[in-house]
Amino acid sequence: MIPVILSGGSGSRLWPLSRAMHPKQFLTLSGDQSLFQSTLSRLAGIQDGPLTPIVVSNEDHRFLVAEQCRALNINPQAILLEPIGRNTAPAIAAAVVKALATGKDELLLVLPADHVFDDLDALREAFEKGAPAARDGRIVTFGIVPNKAETGYGYIRVADKSNEIQPVQAFVEKPDLATAEQYVADGRYYWNSGMFLFQASSMLAQLREHAPQVLAAVEAALSNAKEDMDFTRLDMLSFAAAENISIDYAVMERSDQVSVVPLDAGWNDVGSWSAVWEIADKDAQGNASRGDVMLESTSNAYVHAEHRMVTVLGLDDVIVVETADAVMVAAKDKSQDVKLLVDRIKQSARTEATNHRKVYRPWGAYDSIDNGPRYQVKRITVSPGQKLSVQMHHHRAEHWIVVTGTAKVSLGDKELLLTENQSTYIPVGIVHALENPGKIPLEMIEVQSGTYLGEDDIVRFEDRYGRLVAEKAC
Repeated sequence: MIPVILSGGSGSRLWPLSRAMHPKQFLTLSGDQSLFQSTLSRLAGIQDGPLTPIVVSNEDHRFLVAEQCRALNINPQAILLEPIGRNTAPAIAAAVVKALATGKDELLLVLPADHVFDDLDALREAFEKGAPAARDGRIVTFGIVPNKAETGYGYIRVADKSNEIQPVQAFVEKPDLATAEQYVADGRYYWNSGMFLFQASSMLAQLREHAPQVLAAVEAALSNAKEDMDFTRLDMLSFAAAENISIDYAVMERSDQVSVVPLDAGWNDVGSWSAVWEIADKDAQGNASRGDVMLESTSNAYVHAEHRMVTVLGLDDVIVVETADAVMVAAKDKSQDVKLLVDRIKQSARTEATNHRKVYRPWGAYDSIDNGPRYQVKRITVSPGQKLSVQMHHHRAEHWIVVTGTAKVSLGDKELLLTENQSTYIPVGIVHALENPGKIPLEMIEVQSGTYLGEDDIVRFEDRYGRLVAEKAC
């Protein structure tokens, strides 16, 4: 069985922690692993043999995927890069076509990258229960046994109350509260988890019957794909031609080959800050916190502090999230609407919806700690053995000051080796590069000055990470 991890979401409901360039699946919200890593670790714990998943990811997140897999010593058999978001049907179709290209017809287990489960034994049992039906050509989905009336999920209906696998009678849209209460009382309705198990050839046949346009576009995108290090870059023009549609609409609701396995394993899709509060450890007052937090006369709150002390006094049922460049305060029952704030931020052409102040790159990270009309100050971290692209700038000069570690600097036709408290100057228009040849992280301060300081003032001549000259990344 090959896991297929869908990791293309943006997680806007978890802003300001989740942003377009560093979305929720790559965040550590509990424990010491990101949600993406927790998904991989969970699979490694219940699957025999080495874990070799297929990961489908947004192209912008490719190095996050690769680095977080590497940290767990997991080698995906493929990392498929979507050049543009097209929902779950094209993503799953790409994984199916890629898997079948090996010449083997395997069982594929499709999982979102950002879900949480409490009971791994129940999860394993559900997968084992669904496997025979999947081998017989059924498309198996997993219905979460509801523990409350929930209006934020779609539902799946079966004929009778049962703990056994059954054919799906209907997929039901997200209901209002009164209808959701009826569903829960009825007992024949499950939450739609978005998880699937099927033989690759079975899903291919269903896509060919119910979503031929999606399949054709994806096959063309893979036929014209480029292999780039550990990544498969799907062809932009071909993939963009695929309909933007979920697998539920494209296949599940149209097929008579779908069965559902009831699943009661402490599932949470971590789809909002109230959901994060639900899975977090709480104190006697029902408060959950992370970071430097102090609470007084407060109950049932979630408070997350990233960079400074955060205090809350006399409030109940609130969400407070602090990052380096934004603070969000919300009533807990309104946490599903955080995406409305994100939409307004985007409409205002502000960067807080896309990037954190600290931006991660394949070579390390940079933190923009100060800026003005003609200057910008960054704290740069370069991981051991990594190197920034060979580049030049038309509009800015740079000063580099090493704080810790060793910097190997190429400056025109010169090469410098700088250590702690040493510095150098990069004039406008000079070709340069920065490398960490040491065994510890290189920490340095970069002071930029000039008429234009945008990240797109970069002309790349060489890059070991395969990035294009046009990419807005240093």
